Amino acid sequence: MTDGPANPGRPAGRADGAPGLPEAVDRSTFQAELDRLRVREKAHTREGDAIATARRRLPMVEMDAGLTLIGPGGPLTLLDAFEGRRQLIAYYFMWHPGQPAAEQCEGCTWCTTSVAELSYLHSRDITYAVFCQGPYDESRRYHDFMGWEMPWYSAAASLGELLVGRHIGMMHLVCYLRDGDRVFETYWTTRRGVEAMDYSYALMDLTVYGRQEPWQDVPPGWPQGWTGSAERLRTDGRPIPQWSRLEAGRSDDLTAEP
Repeated sequence: MTDGPANPGRPAGRADGAPGLPEAVDRSTFQAELDRLRVREKAHTREGDAIATARRRLPMVEMDAGLTLIGPGGPLTLLDAFEGRRQLIAYYFMWHPGQPAAEQCEGCTWCTTSVAELSYLHSRDITYAVFCQGPYDESRRYHDFMGWEMPWYSAAASLGELLVGRHIGMMHLVCYLRDGDRVFETYWTTRRGVEAMDYSYALMDLTVYGRQEPWQDVPPGWPQGWTGSAERLRTDGRPIPQWSRLEAGRSDDLTAEP
């Protein structure tokens, strides 16, 4: 038995072509249905806490602390990227060398745009940085065009060691721990696991129409026009947040110094 509403009937798409609507009920009926859903939401939260508890008890694997990255001052090491803090979270940004800004990864742009404030991470002795999988100069110009402020490095020279056993060229979110001058990897995830960085989809999931993507289970008449693996994060041929940067007059030329 599901936890659906007492009256599961939903109107299909309306005659005027507008999206379908939920059933309209009185306040007490609405609250009763929401209370039933809240039981499941709380169970979901508790299960998330339990998974985080298990994550904190994972073993770890030692990394070569001297692996090379490239930053604004030239070469540096994986250890240097901690900036003296105890922990490091690195997002491995996909990159398409030689391609213009409009052709860079819409998913990585979405994730990275969601990271705007680092002070809370810093308060827990955590550094956050982007490890781009492409060349430094070209990708750094993308960083500047987007107006991002987080540390940005090229990890291209060390990807084979940093992402051992994983798909190089795919987005990854990796957690590291420093013990003195030794560095350990403690966790990693990819694909939908990187949604941990996002707030936009999390907020969409609270709304009646959700993400409006075709894989979602929705009643008849609900809008689901955001199709495809790339198109869902693009408008008019570009990753969605690029348009506001262009309107602000920023150059998206990745081939030469601004």
